[in-house]
Amino acid sequence: MVPRRSFLILLAGAPYSFAAPVDSVLRGKLVQHDGKPPALETADHRLVPLTGDDATRKVLDDKRIAGMELEVTGHAASGGQFAIDRIETHSMIAIKDGKRYHVTYYCDVCAIRSFTPGLCVCCQQETRLDLIDPAQ
Repeated sequence: MVPRRSFLILLAGAPYSFAAPVDSVLRGKLVQHDGKPPALETADHRLVPLTGDDATRKVLDDKRIAGMELEVTGHAASGGQFAIDRIETHSMIAIKDGKRYHVTYYCDVCAIRSFTPGLCVCCQQETRLDLIDPAQ
């Protein structure tokens, strides 16, 4: 058994062993293939498979954003994948006509906005893709 004081000294002496991966930004066109994870095609035509939390994966699978240029923040993960940060950190930006937008979904009936595609939590109608200016 390690005394409490010794354990704290061990933690203080090795701060890098518990550090999270350093975030980076990846930009490219979203490519969706049946049976394969979504990927970004970079400017040099590399396909980088994407992963993330459940909400992020739902957005990546949304056919309405297939082919869109995206800028994603995250880090390299196992298997050559790029792990996108959690959805609530706005780690996925759509680029349309040279402008940057947050990817959101909106219910016109209930005026409820969400970060993932699907049915409205209130009226159960399908939400529409609604790209919004981050300045709003």
